[in-house]
Amino acid sequence: MRKKLFSIIESAENDSKLSNVYDFIMMVTIVVSVVPLAFKETNTIFQWIDYITVTIFILDYFLRLITADYKLKKSVVSFFVYPITPMAVIDLISILPSITILNSSFRLLKLFRLLRTLKVLRAFKFLRYSKSFDIITNVFRKQKKVLSAVATMAVAYILISALVIYNVEPDSFETFFDAIYWATISLTTVGYGDIYPITTIGRIVTMFSSAFGIAIIALPSGVITAGYLEKISKDK
Repeated sequence: MRKKLFSIIESAENDSKLSNVYDFIMMVTIVVSVVPLAFKETNTIFQWIDYITVTIFILDYFLRLITADYKLKKSVVSFFVYPITPMAVIDLISILPSITILNSSFRLLKLFRLLRTLKVLRAFKFLRYSKSFDIITNVFRKQKKVLSAVATMAVAYILISALVIYNVEPDSFETFFDAIYWATISLTTVGYGDIYPITTIGRIVTMFSSAFGIAIIALPSGVITAGYLEKISKDK
């Protein structure tokens, strides 16, 4: 019985109809559950959405917990390890803010109702049912050395740029954190404009910094895209 449940609640494989239906229901539930977060006010409809969706999430969490040994393959230890796995933690945190609406006796958990933003984590549950996300995860694993090197370059770029601009324009940057913030924004080429250099030397540093930042940002994008396309080609 538990093995059959596990084959259903895991991402659909081998065109299992029950698993596909379960995945579809969960994806719809996740999308519907985050709709109220787009509104500041609440109403009866939103409350009922919370009642129904959090109940489904609790049931899903319970089913995954009782079949954890099939997923983690660590016998009895699986039931203790599963609750601290990343996706299980996301599941639990996304449930806690709403659990008091099911039973008012959970007074200790009313603090979580104040943390309404935690419900946004429900959107991350969607990743469990995304095959594209699985492919990207595999790409990250295979290219972790290259991506780690790029990440190291990005951190070095931010620190060096921040040090240079902080010493070139001390009047424009009150703290070193402001300089790091500016360097990060320059790296991503966002450019909010709330902090910017005003001297000629500072602007020259900014031009070089922005050009170098574009190159760093392009590297991981190319690696991930190439790996993604390679994986799709192999699957076909």
